Amino acid sequence: MTPPFASSKTAFVSRRAPVPPRPPSACTFQPLASSRTYVRLSALILLACLSAPARDLTGLLKAVELRYNRAATLQVQFEQHYLAQGRARRVESGDLSLRKPGRMRWQYTTPAGKLFVSDGKSVWFFFRAPLAFLLGKLDFKRDFGDFELRDSGGESTVIALPRSDKLPYTRVEFTVTPENAIRRLLVTGVDATVMEFLFTGEKLNPVLNDAIFRFTPPPGVEIVEATR
Repeated sequence: MTPPFASSKTAFVSRRAPVPPRPPSACTFQPLASSRTYVRLSALILLACLSAPARDLTGLLKAVELRYNRAATLQVQFEQHYLAQGRARRVESGDLSLRKPGRMRWQYTTPAGKLFVSDGKSVWFFFRAPLAFLLGKLDFKRDFGDFELRDSGGESTVIALPRSDKLPYTRVEFTVTPENAIRRLLVTGVDATVMEFLFTGEKLNPVLNDAIFRFTPPPGVEIVEATR
């Protein structure tokens, strides 16, 4: 259909403002003259878009040490998995409170009524597991000899082997969050038993009453003293 007042030979041109080209982003692929160059560059860009920078082992250990060495008290919820050869997995959970030097309280909710308390003078064998490093000055390279670092999903996992063969464990694996908090601890004992601890709700330097680190036995409970 011919517009009014126009002959059949009239040409109409729609003019639009030129659209400026979009600047390429770091993760945008632009066509290249060479297909081989395009493939190589695409692979590099894809790797840069998907890869997170790996953490340095020495820097990671120092950051974790700094986090916990600055804390005088700590509270955290724990879930403990115990696995022994030929036995079913046992799962326990509760709340852990720590005060330096050497005081701790493991208040179990599962199983209900289970309790471990240390006043800084009496320490049971159970507490000589690697969790005891939180009760004093944390120094990984003093207590462990060989390390292996693995990064996964923003978290870092360190596998550490103790310097001494006289300790009750042969391997410790701990997972650290980007905030340098220990989220998971896996301890392999000399008898091949495995204890896994999962930590949540960590609080650094909360106010703790000294009374929670003293054990007062209920009436009628027999006290048995044991020596190492």
